[in-house]
Amino acid sequence: MREVALPTYRVTIGSDTLDRVGEIVRAVAPAHRYALITDSNVAPEYAHRVRDVLRSNDDPFVVPAGEAQKTRDTWSELTDAMLRAGYGRDTTVIALGGGVIGDLAGFVAATYMRGVPFIQVPTSLLAMIDASVGGKTGVDTPAGKNLVGAFHQPAAVIADVDVLRTLPREHVRAGLAEAIKHGVIADANYFERVQAAAANLDALDSATLEDLVARSVEIKADVVRRDEREGGVRKTLNFGHTIGHAIELCSRFELLHGYAIAIGMIYESVIAERMGVASTDTALRVRDAIRVAELPDVRPSHMDVESIIAATHADKKARGGTAEYALPARIGAMAGAARGWSLPVDDELVREVLA
Repeated sequence: MREVALPTYRVTIGSDTLDRVGEIVRAVAPAHRYALITDSNVAPEYAHRVRDVLRSNDDPFVVPAGEAQKTRDTWSELTDAMLRAGYGRDTTVIALGGGVIGDLAGFVAATYMRGVPFIQVPTSLLAMIDASVGGKTGVDTPAGKNLVGAFHQPAAVIADVDVLRTLPREHVRAGLAEAIKHGVIADANYFERVQAAAANLDALDSATLEDLVARSVEIKADVVRRDEREGGVRKTLNFGHTIGHAIELCSRFELLHGYAIAIGMIYESVIAERMGVASTDTALRVRDAIRVAELPDVRPSHMDVESIIAATHADKKARGGTAEYALPARIGAMAGAARGWSLPVDDELVREVLA
């Protein structure tokens, strides 16, 4: 078992850590009642196990699975259901699921009764290594991803790598996209380890997965410690996300988040080279890692370039009508420190690269 400390909470990573949820929650966020929020894929597998260790008699709140459910309507339905059931301020919210549930349940916790504690129990690789850490919560809107939300740090994150055995392979690969990102922005050696793991995905054991999750969490935790609210260095975590979020939006969220980010990282690496801020082998190395992970490396052919560009302007990273990008200098380091870690990019260059 591994633990990574952030300023106000710890991330616990290991095997069979689901059985420690009750112990950890009672230590860091004891409550009169626990509101367990999960989705229709995860609930049959793990909801009763978590409810048992919480010693809770309350039924879980189960929403349909998928990014399409991460909306203000679902947030409203959950908060109304909790109010009807009599949950008070002495409640702790438990987010049991992938990134969608973590963002959604976290936003419920951030706003319910003006804020109650919550615990992240991620069940996807992407959520374990990225979405559950850092305190970003929110929902999507027709204009874009995560445009309504709040910073609300969890009281703990509990990641059980054994649950990844039941995760569909395409979702494991989607999680690897964020691990590749962490290697690009901060650790060239880790980038190579992730690429090697991607080449032997079916042979990965719990110990190797634990190491990968722990290193990604360490990288993100280090960034979050320095910049909790994304005013500076935390922007580096957005590598691949300006174009990636735009592609995800244009797919109407049918494309998995990690798949969209993989495509975004490739195009944004090419942009970095064209702008002269990245070494000339950066885009090739990123593309090689994406291909080894069997992730998509080009935009969907049916997706209109102008629609993607328009969607980048709706992204929350846009400033003054111009889309800003977190761009690599090389594998293991990011550019733009003197400019606040994000750089404006002309639409014409984006158009050329996407075309």
